[in-house]
Amino acid sequence: KKTRSLQFGFKKWKSHVTARPWEDRSEIVKELYSDLNVIRGSGGSTLTCGNVLYLLLFGWWLSLLYILVAAIMFVTVIGAPYGQLCWDLAGYFLWPFGKAIQKVEVPKSHRACEVSVGESSALLGGATPRRWHPRCWVASGYWHCASTTAWLCLGYPVLVLAHGLVCVTAWLLIVLIPVAKLSARATSRVLLLPPERVLIRRLRMSEVPLEGEVILCCYRAANPYYYKYAVDGINVFAVNLLPLVLVTLVLGYVDSHNHLTGSAIKFTLALLSIMPLSYYIGMAIASISAQSNFAVGAVVNATFGSITELTFYITALIKGSREGNRCYAEVVKSALTGTLVGCVLFVPGLCMVIGGIRHQEQRFNSRSAGVSSALLFLSVGGVFAPTLFSKVYGKLVCGECHNVTQNPLGHYLCHNCHFDLMDHNGTLYYSHVQPLVYTVSILLPAAYLIGLFFTLKTHTHIYDIHISDCHMPGHHHSAVVHWSRWRALVILLLSTLCMSACADLATEHISPILTNSTISQYFIGVTVLAMVPELPEIVNGIQFALQNNLSLSIEIGNCIAVQVCMLQIPILVLFTIFYPTNFTLVFSDLHVYASMFSVVLMNYIFMDGKCDYFQGTVLVMVYFILLAVYFFAPSPSGC
Repeated sequence: KKTRSLQFGFKKWKSHVTARPWEDRSEIVKELYSDLNVIRGSGGSTLTCGNVLYLLLFGWWLSLLYILVAAIMFVTVIGAPYGQLCWDLAGYFLWPFGKAIQKVEVPKSHRACEVSVGESSALLGGATPRRWHPRCWVASGYWHCASTTAWLCLGYPVLVLAHGLVCVTAWLLIVLIPVAKLSARATSRVLLLPPERVLIRRLRMSEVPLEGEVILCCYRAANPYYYKYAVDGINVFAVNLLPLVLVTLVLGYVDSHNHLTGSAIKFTLALLSIMPLSYYIGMAIASISAQSNFAVGAVVNATFGSITELTFYITALIKGSREGNRCYAEVVKSALTGTLVGCVLFVPGLCMVIGGIRHQEQRFNSRSAGVSSALLFLSVGGVFAPTLFSKVYGKLVCGECHNVTQNPLGHYLCHNCHFDLMDHNGTLYYSHVQPLVYTVSILLPAAYLIGLFFTLKTHTHIYDIHISDCHMPGHHHSAVVHWSRWRALVILLLSTLCMSACADLATEHISPILTNSTISQYFIGVTVLAMVPELPEIVNGIQFALQNNLSLSIEIGNCIAVQVCMLQIPILVLFTIFYPTNFTLVFSDLHVYASMFSVVLMNYIFMDGKCDYFQGTVLVMVYFILLAVYFFAPSPSGC
């Protein structure tokens, strides 16, 4: 069968924004979304590392709390039935694995009885303990019963708070999400039932189907596959990181004078908040594109596809212009280069290594990779054309020179040298370099649009990937998109606004880091500022590589690299026309050599259309070597 690859610069990953039919999902994934009310024929041993971890983190103090609440309810006398229930649940929550909680039906003739015997309870190994059933149950109904009032006032709120703490903690740990489901179900179902309708049983290996509704039945506290879990199409990691965005915004704008935290913490929080926001923006773009025609999808991608990076870059340039600090412009150039180098070397290299661990040899669409490589050569050549022009015609100016031989005609050692484009009142720059920059900034987006038309209209067959039926189950089903167009649009706009606020906070608090840090500003730009916003894309690439779909992994990196050169940089140049900043399209020699070498190496690796983990290791190692070069490089002149 065929599926459509990611077409360069066009993030249209329908597999991430559409709901896969339930019958086509694996048993592992089905177990993630199942309710904890299914009894297995053979659950296996319950003594596992995850269950022991539950006992150490939650089980012991939850059990003690239930015993304490049971004592309080027994003291009230009228709440004695709930005291008995809490006593039984204390043993259950100490070790809930391999046990079941049932909702049993009470015959009308026995509802007024105060005692009930004969029911099997495996928790105590024999008959169910005698429970006190208040007579007001029949007289005035369950919710008007005195014992129920005492329970809802004294016992239930305390246990809700405890289970809420367990639920939040387990959810944030992700692998313990079954514990979160256990606590939520206990709070919403078990604790609101009349005591005589709750029955706890220990399940045996050959358990016959239980009579009555099973409310809770848990065998494992931990499941390592919960990293695949999604809520309404949103990955659980993105859901858990969303509160971080709120904390960052509140802390950043309320504590503007750094009374509570310093600039380093606020900068780190703002940078981390960019990750979930970039994920939501990517999901919204993909959802709109999946439900739109070519023109709308292309416009949305071109408009919002690079909004994450552009928001940060523009706010940094504005701050640098207001302060008259050239460092911000140099940091932006470093971040642009770092994104380009990282997406050309690190992203495909890491996907090759991780995918190569599971698959001995991986093949990919060499023709589509060749199209992206050609666009990369074109874009890199266009972006660095003004830099090469300035090297040829610019005047070399050095900040400090020393005579090594003490001879006026001898050798001189110079520091902080750069090519001055403003000689003779900037004639070279304004008459030659600047028109070249504007010309390149027009040609690159035009080439981007031509490439989109080529790959999405006239030559779509190049991007068809042949995948066996075992990799494409349910190909006959129509895809159902998680988010509607309007919902995706609202999420896109809200995420963009939050992204702008986080980018403003990041640039506001980056200044102390740049001035006080002993690390080169080059290194900060090419690592932290460049790669953190791309982490969601890296995770997507790894998932595709594990599914033996390396073409998508490679195209993810190429897509970002192409957008850096053909969209982000021209937009920054256009921005400087309306808002003058210190940003010029003239890069340092280190940026030029690193970028060109990366593109040449990537093109050489991708020539034969197949790869393994060794070739991926080469790309990753070259990337780390370049990082080492940036780490030991001196900071840009003027910073």
